[in-house]
Amino acid sequence: MGHTCNSIIINAPYDLVFDISNDIPRWIELFGTEYKKAEILEKKANKITFRLTDEDDKSWVSFRLLYKENYFAYAQRHDPLFPFKYMKIIWLYTPKPEGVEMTWIQHFEMEKTFKFNDQQIEGFINEGSQANLKIFKDIIEKEAKKNA
Repeated sequence: MGHTCNSIIINAPYDLVFDISNDIPRWIELFGTEYKKAEILEKKANKITFRLTDEDDKSWVSFRLLYKENYFAYAQRHDPLFPFKYMKIIWLYTPKPEGVEMTWIQHFEMEKTFKFNDQQIEGFINEGSQANLKIFKDIIEKEAKKNA
């Protein structure tokens, strides 16, 4: 099994951090060059089903459950799963005196036929998550200053 955990503190109000970070169409901006399309397919109550397309034109569908009042979001990739056997993601939002600590936890297992193993993918995810969290921080903090 693979497991990653990465955090950053964003100096902005919780509502703004939660709302922007879970605005799926904005992920093409928030994740740098990782996604070229982020489309909402269905929205029901706190569940969003969406499709992401990367720079190599590979697409997959995931769902995301938003629990704003409990300071977290849960997501799961479901179609296609490959190259994963499963991919589960939790985003935690912890209020701190200096802002909101945003933590991304990813728990997954790679298919044995994939060219990279769990540990190699952990390295890729950790590197990407740290870079992406900095982009989230910069964008959300700039927006918070505009709204102040």
